[in-house]
Amino acid sequence: MSDLPPAFNPVRHVPGRFWALVPCAGTGTRAVRVQPGAAAVLPKQYQVVAGHPMVLHTLAAFAGVARLAGTLVAVAPGDAFFDGHAHPAFFAVPCGGATRADTVLGGIKALQARGASDDDWVLVHDAARCLVTTAQIDALIDACQHDSVGGLLAHKLADTLKTATDGPGGVRVASTVDRSDKWLAQTPQMFRIGALRRALEHVGAAATDEASAMEAMGLRPRLVPGGAQNFKVTYPDDFALAEAVLAQRMHGATLERFGGARGAAASEPVQTFFSSTTPRQR
Repeated sequence: MSDLPPAFNPVRHVPGRFWALVPCAGTGTRAVRVQPGAAAVLPKQYQVVAGHPMVLHTLAAFAGVARLAGTLVAVAPGDAFFDGHAHPAFFAVPCGGATRADTVLGGIKALQARGASDDDWVLVHDAARCLVTTAQIDALIDACQHDSVGGLLAHKLADTLKTATDGPGGVRVASTVDRSDKWLAQTPQMFRIGALRRALEHVGAAATDEASAMEAMGLRPRLVPGGAQNFKVTYPDDFALAEAVLAQRMHGATLERFGGARGAAASEPVQTFFSSTTPRQR
């Protein structure tokens, strides 16, 4: 008999549906950037980047994944942001908790209340990783849908890695670490819903991401190459980089739409993800 939980038995490859879960209940204190004219500091996921709130760029990428059964955005109780940004591609649920693990667990329970099964897959993605692409999400699904554990997007470390220690005059190098087997964990992270719920309930708030919770259960998630641009907007300087990348992508999409052999513009307006977001009817 296998010691693996039932959802991870290699001889059981239940097809399962695919769901996305975007934790969106954090305050983003490290990335505080006051918006012009704002009465209060917005959480980073709601701050405007390249003309739209950051989280909408994130959700636009998931809206392009045809295989998803649905995308749940886990917000803090009382958060009314999505009342003004409703879209058929996702639904917001006030199930956010005190920690990321609490929020993800609340989101999983909300998905199960809506009919998701233990053998379905959930792709958990940071709201502040607004540069993820539909192609990267599809690549993760392709790589992990028949895996016995699941996996995550990750980026192989390219820079020399140092450990640090306090020393005379400030922080000093303690050692240089072999980077040949080092990867930067990214999201989405894709696991069976039932197994991830059990892992999070077992590990609790100590889980810094979903993969670490699965590792604590003795499992080894698969690493799927992501990309350097799929970083998490964490510090104020990150906004400028995200803005530049998104602006370049949007410019490229405009050229593709209005370019062509003669650069002739289409006469009909382009219907985009952003133009489809509307205030929720009460």
